[in-house]
Amino acid sequence: MKNKISDLRNHLFVVLEELSDPESNYDLEKAKVIANVAQTIINSASVENQYLKIVGSSQGSGFIEEKGNGVTIYFGMIIKS
Repeated sequence: MKNKISDLRNHLFVVLEELSDPESNYDLEKAKVIANVAQTIINSASVENQYLKIVGSSQGSGFIEEKGNGVTIYFGMIIKS
């Protein structure tokens, strides 16, 4: 998977920094759309997490990166591989 949760996090922090800048003319409607899309992506990953838990699998889409220590963390749920 090309885009990871860390990429989403980075994009959201860029928007937050823009919104926090008193000299910025960042479009608030655009920020709301970005936040809504981000929430949809997070909800999708949450559904994937629930599915993995139900089927007992640790093989996700790759959206949430593994740390290479034999343990994968999906939104607070630890899965040993």
